[in-house]
Amino acid sequence: MDALAGLLDGPRARGAFLLRMVMEPPWSVRIEDRAPLCLMSVTAGEAWVVPGGGAGPVCLRPGDLAVARGPEPYTVADRSGREPQARIGPGAVCTTLRGEPLAESMDLGVRTWGNAPDGSTAVLVGTYPMEGEISGRLLDALPPLVVLPAGTRSSALTDLLGHEIARDEPGQSVVLDRLLDLLLIDALRTWFSRPGAEAPAWYRAMGDPVVGKALRLLQNDPAHPWTVAALAAGTGVSRAGLARRFTELVGEPPMAYLTGWRLAVAADLLRETDATVEAVARKVGYSQAFAFSTAFKRVRGVSPQEYRRGGAQE
Repeated sequence: MDALAGLLDGPRARGAFLLRMVMEPPWSVRIEDRAPLCLMSVTAGEAWVVPGGGAGPVCLRPGDLAVARGPEPYTVADRSGREPQARIGPGAVCTTLRGEPLAESMDLGVRTWGNAPDGSTAVLVGTYPMEGEISGRLLDALPPLVVLPAGTRSSALTDLLGHEIARDEPGQSVVLDRLLDLLLIDALRTWFSRPGAEAPAWYRAMGDPVVGKALRLLQNDPAHPWTVAALAAGTGVSRAGLARRFTELVGEPPMAYLTGWRLAVAADLLRETDATVEAVARKVGYSQAFAFSTAFKRVRGVSPQEYRRGGAQE
């Protein structure tokens, strides 16, 4: 498992919010759902995305793909200066700016939403509603808005998602979740691999023959009682050489990275499964639940039980 696969393996889409938005100008929607990540792909017409934080507006045309990072709000409209006419709040609840519901009036069929059935603009939208702990490391590496112009990546996944999104078949939500995951992975690989990209250290380190192997060993088996000596033996270099090179490329020593990775995996297990704290501790390499709980609280600020109940918000 490489760094990108590892970061995406835990918090995969589960019941993601997916739809095809069909609009006819004038239109403008303010997104305030606080979702950590949203993918948008224009299939017809054009759409302007105005990120929060003072960043300039970006025009999306057919074939372009955008990845918007929350939880800061942003606006999607037919032109950059258009005042919002609708609001998407938490839980994908759509209302007017005065709070009047719009779900029924803008329902155009299975996973299709908009102000005109034959609108000139169509956008595929896929939203990850929850942030997992592992994905937090990934989200921190992304700007508020990633835009991949048409032609920089294959359109096959987008075409398939567009074909599947309005179907109403058994198990369709699972099919769409997996397609959204694949589209996200494809987008991130393209983004981090582009010329001049400022990819995060953990991503660049995966290309190093020594450190990349060490990272894979740690990520594939976090429960193993790893030491620097064991990692050095597994990568064929000296302990001092591994420790120095690992710290230079990743930004922290191997054992510090392992602790962070173990606790990140544990955080996802606490939120995504009903495994006991003791079972979670064993899965990530702690022989005693007390030691695990102490380490978890030191890093996360709350106990594993409190975190599972939603006591920590990213």
